[in-house]
Amino acid sequence: MASIQNGQTAGLLIGRILLGLIFVISGVGKIGKFAGVAGYMSSKGIPMSEVLLVGTIALEVLGGLAIITGWKARWAAAAIVLFLVPATLVFHQFWAADQASYQNQLNHFLKNLAIMGGMIYIVLAGPGKLSLDRGAENEAMSSAR
Repeated sequence: MASIQNGQTAGLLIGRILLGLIFVISGVGKIGKFAGVAGYMSSKGIPMSEVLLVGTIALEVLGGLAIITGWKARWAAAAIVLFLVPATLVFHQFWAADQASYQNQLNHFLKNLAIMGGMIYIVLAGPGKLSLDRGAENEAMSSAR
């Protein structure tokens, strides 16, 4: 029984790391390509693309790190879901893609749906025992006694 719990504990940590890394890497990558990404966003009809790109980078990097560490992970996961819904609908319109890019856009759309599923899981189940939030919960419970 203990080995199953240890496996679940480790699995939740690994899952959080993998989900969070997607956003940390993406956000950091946008910094070096800022002008190009802002231009692409503008081409998709996004107003104030440079301002929104700064917010996107902050959300991706800070939200990804929060998920990895398990600090305020539920809030970070919820924010990422709210970000992913419009981002997926605007940037991965497979239904309007030409034949050459249809499959790529469909893959990105489905990938984002899967990531949203993982984030919703974190929102509902929490970050697990190996997280900064869990440590804070344990301290609060100990001091309440």
